Amino acid sequence: MAFHLVRGDAAGDLGENTSLDTSVHPPRVQHLHFVIDAWTGADLIERFPVVLVTERLAEALAASGLGTFELRDAEITTEPEAEEIRDSAGIQAFPNFRWLHVTGTAGQDDLGTDAEASLVVSDRALALLRQFNLDGCDIEDYAS
Repeated sequence: MAFHLVRGDAAGDLGENTSLDTSVHPPRVQHLHFVIDAWTGADLIERFPVVLVTERLAEALAASGLGTFELRDAEITTEPEAEEIRDSAGIQAFPNFRWLHVTGTAGQDDLGTDAEASLVVSDRALALLRQFNLDGCDIEDYAS
């Protein structure tokens, strides 16, 4: 089975209310506050060390049987420039986002993370992701 490194659209940054355990690498996130500053419609966004997905992608993942992840709540806020970018892209409103907390191992499980907290997915998981908007995402073959 082939695996793929997926780097989500960098649509924001960790907010001031994020709580991190930096005694480990990658840092362990205890509370996620994500500030959207440049979202243009992608269903998968990221900022080291977290990945977020829209509610509609979260529902598809939950129904997929892929496993090795948890969908968690996150505190999401937006910057005024994000509103302008969204409006100029013709998008009426921001969707709800869920924190995709991946628990699998890169190159073994359908969804995993590598030592740098990068998302690595199987062919099967990538096929599901490709049914959604991945604009701004980079996808490349993963070599373990």
